[in-house]
Amino acid sequence: MIPWTRIASARVPEDAGELRLMKRGAEFSIMLGATELMNSRRTGSERALGTIGCRRLREAAHSAVLVGGLGMGFTLRAALAELAAGSKVTVVELVPAVVEWARGPMAELFGDCLGDPRVVVHEGDVGEIIRRSRSAFDAILLDVDNGPDGLTQAANDRLYDLEGLGRAWRALRPNGVLAVWSSARDEAFSRRLKQAGFGVDIVPVRAGGVRDVIWVAARK
Repeated sequence: MIPWTRIASARVPEDAGELRLMKRGAEFSIMLGATELMNSRRTGSERALGTIGCRRLREAAHSAVLVGGLGMGFTLRAALAELAAGSKVTVVELVPAVVEWARGPMAELFGDCLGDPRVVVHEGDVGEIIRRSRSAFDAILLDVDNGPDGLTQAANDRLYDLEGLGRAWRALRPNGVLAVWSSARDEAFSRRLKQAGFGVDIVPVRAGGVRDVIWVAARK
C-alpha cells in the first residue's frame, strides 16, 4: 500500500492546533491531530451540502450565496452547478494556507472553480461576515469545524448558538436557506434553529460508509 506523505501543514488561528495536508497517490486528506477532517475520496456529504443548499435557486437569475469553509472545494463546485451565470458565491476560509493549498497541491481537485467569475474567496471568519450582513444572501452554507459540536475552535460555537443563528437569520433574504453540515445529529441544535425562526429539515447523507447530516433551515 502506498504510504501517506505530509506535503504541507498550517496552524489554526487562536492556537487551535495544526492542520496537516496529506497525500497518498491521488488521494488527499486534511488532518487535525489524529482526526481526519476531510478526504478527497469521501465527498458525498460535501457535494450534497452545495446541491441541497442551492437547489431552490436554480431558476433565479441572480443569487447570492455565502459558503463557510473552502475545504477541498466539493461544496463550492456543487453549488456552482446549481447557480445561474449571474449569481455570486462568496467563500470564506479561516486558515489562509487552505486557500494556498487549493491553488497549489490540491489544484487538481478544484479544477477551474476558483477562476469562475461568480466566485470571490475571502480569508477570514465567516461569523464576522454574517454578523455584518443584513438580508444579503439567498443561501448560507456552513461546513465549518465538525458541525454544531465544534472541534477545532471554541469560537466556532458562536456560529451555532442561538445568538449566532439569529445573526444568520438576519443575514438571509426572505425565504433564504441556512444549510449546515455535521458529522452527527444534534437535537439541541435543531431546537435552536426553530427558536431562531427557521423551518427545519434534517437530511441524512452517506459519505463513504459514514452517515453525515445536513440541516436545511429555511428563513420563515
